[in-house]
Amino acid sequence: MERKHYKQEINMTEALMNRINELISHYPEGKQKSALLPVLHEVQDAHDNWLSIELQDKVAEILQIKPIEVYEVVTFYTMYNQKPIGKYMFEFCQTSCCCLNGAENLMDYTSEKLGIKVGETTPDGMFTIAGVECLGACGYAPMMQLGDFYKEKLTEEKIDQIIADCRDDKIILHDK
Repeated sequence: MERKHYKQEINMTEALMNRINELISHYPEGKQKSALLPVLHEVQDAHDNWLSIELQDKVAEILQIKPIEVYEVVTFYTMYNQKPIGKYMFEFCQTSCCCLNGAENLMDYTSEKLGIKVGETTPDGMFTIAGVECLGACGYAPMMQLGDFYKEKLTEEKIDQIIADCRDDKIILHDK
């Protein structure tokens, strides 16, 4: 299977570099690799919520580590996106408790409703659907994360309302 290469403009602004240096300063001299996860979050947030290979290479350069050390982290954690995503990313928990309570059916329903498969983005760039590992809210299954917030005890009706609210720009994605 051929892997698609996505291009991304790298824009390491002065403000972003100041934030990265501030994060690195929290760790002992020579241990800047310890800042990798928070640095990746900051860089991803500043670059349309995804990290191209070139951007990952830039992070490796800044932290003075090997690019493979960045790739290993980015490919392991679902919170880092390796390709462009929609404005609204529906991250459905797909572990035992959520699946037993209908998460897979809701993922299928959402896919059908939006006309895309899991892992795809709508042509208008508005929505992406993803399956992720446990989000730690088993008592509220089935659930998904949308931005920084959880949507819990999901039903088809709730999915319809969430999609409508997204289209009407009524959904807040971040708490900062």
